Amino acid sequence: MKLSKRWLPAHILVWSYAVLLIVPLYYFLASAFKTNDEIFAHPFALPASFGFGNFRTAFDSADLGLAVVNSTLVTVLSLVLTLALALPAAFALARSSGRLASAVEKVFSLGFLIPTFAALFPTFLLAAATGLFHTRTFMVLFLPATAMPLSVVILVQFMRTVPKEMEEAARIDGASTFAVLRHVYVPMCTPGIATVLLLNFLTFWNEYLYSLVIVGPDPAQRTVQVALPTLKSITGTDYGVLTAGTVLTLVPVWVVYTVLQRRMQQALVSGAVKM
Repeated sequence: MKLSKRWLPAHILVWSYAVLLIVPLYYFLASAFKTNDEIFAHPFALPASFGFGNFRTAFDSADLGLAVVNSTLVTVLSLVLTLALALPAAFALARSSGRLASAVEKVFSLGFLIPTFAALFPTFLLAAATGLFHTRTFMVLFLPATAMPLSVVILVQFMRTVPKEMEEAARIDGASTFAVLRHVYVPMCTPGIATVLLLNFLTFWNEYLYSLVIVGPDPAQRTVQVALPTLKSITGTDYGVLTAGTVLTLVPVWVVYTVLQRRMQQALVSGAVKM
């Protein structure tokens, strides 16, 4: 009884926070099936029907199918390139203990201090100079650069938890440096890799500013975050259609989070990430 009373404030806070999340989510999902009149007249009522008219209109009007494909290509290729660069870099830093390694790690940490918008103009000039302006290729090369500071810092902390005896045993068996990374460090750092993938996926998928400036509004190249605002101008502020389009773009996020959440929870519970 005493234990229950002691935890009562915590339960109240948790349930209050849950309500704060569930109510807007319910309003958001319910609005996707309503007309403008229903949204404004009865905002929290259930939809009169659960037809998919708004979803079809959003999908066709903003050409979301092609936009989803573009976002998927940019996001997946950027994630692969990010891991291909961050894993070896974190491996080298985790195994080094000199001043140079410490200085390099601090340089990666300094990446957190650069505001996103501050690099917009130099990035625009770089895209123009390389001839990759208005292309998805530049975004595939640019996004991993923005993700390297966070990815390397997280992976370094995980790799430092790997016992040195594991590497020494692999070396005795004749494993090369690449084999040690692949067969020892990568399997033991799976929660950290899942964390990096999930955080970067959310960042890459939801990226708007650079996609708008670099890729532009071309329907053949634009991503979902650039295509989605066009629903407002095309449909004349039909909030039901706009909300339905947003729901469609959130489905991939939900799928990826569902797949990776267990690994990320392992990382948080284990306490391996020590910033």
